[in-house]
Amino acid sequence: MEPRFVISASEAESQSISKLLPSLVSSSQSLARPSISNFPVAAVGLAASGRIFVGVNVEFPGLPFHHTIHAEQFLLTNMANNAETRLDSFAVSAAPCGHCRQFLQELRDAPDIQILITSHKNPHFSPLSHFLSHHFGPHDLLPKTVPLLLEPRHNALSLPQNDHFNALAIAALEAANNSHAPYSASPSGVALLDSKGNVFKGSYIESAAYNPSLGPLQAAIVAFIAGGGGDYEEIVAAVLVEKEGAVIKQDHTARLLLHSIAPRCHFNNFLASQSPST
Repeated sequence: MEPRFVISASEAESQSISKLLPSLVSSSQSLARPSISNFPVAAVGLAASGRIFVGVNVEFPGLPFHHTIHAEQFLLTNMANNAETRLDSFAVSAAPCGHCRQFLQELRDAPDIQILITSHKNPHFSPLSHFLSHHFGPHDLLPKTVPLLLEPRHNALSLPQNDHFNALAIAALEAANNSHAPYSASPSGVALLDSKGNVFKGSYIESAAYNPSLGPLQAAIVAFIAGGGGDYEEIVAAVLVEKEGAVIKQDHTARLLLHSIAPRCHFNNFLASQSPST
């Protein structure tokens, strides 16, 4: 099976999932972009719909490491971009780092997610609780009724009605309204336009531990790569939408990353108001 970022449920159901997931890891590593470490990582996960999703690590030379996208982050973002609501299990080429074990806590019933590490001598599925037994997560900070990562939400953001916004800005607004930002209440989203007219969008994803959070531009880059994007210089325009008055602002860090990977990209930032009821 050719490595790709989404595999249909009909293709997946023809094989044993416990064997299929690890069998796809090695070939999926070729999709990674580890331009600093030269250490490709791939995570292959089974979603509740039966579809299989792939995540890989992505690094950006010339920028601090916190801009990096980890394979498990890519996996969950890829699933979110495809409206999946649950991760059941995944196989990964190397043991998840502490950063990713924490990021996974944003999922409902995270301790029960089954993980297989293909590089181990006797690879077998074990629950996330085996890798992070004393976990800190949403249950420590949020009411149980708050939607978690991958669960449907709408952040009630809107752009000024008296202004005209193009399709890219509307796509960024949609991404911001899907943003998982319950800890700072600072949702944001980015939409990218490539030279062929394709639009890719991504939503800011927060972690209860703060630092493992994934920026909206990185989430949009996940969509760009998973959607077949090649060189980053194919990105010709980008729009960031964030909440007016937010305590977390994405503008400067997004500009820094874009200037590094796509210096000719035209960038706009729009502030959205949020309904008082939210």
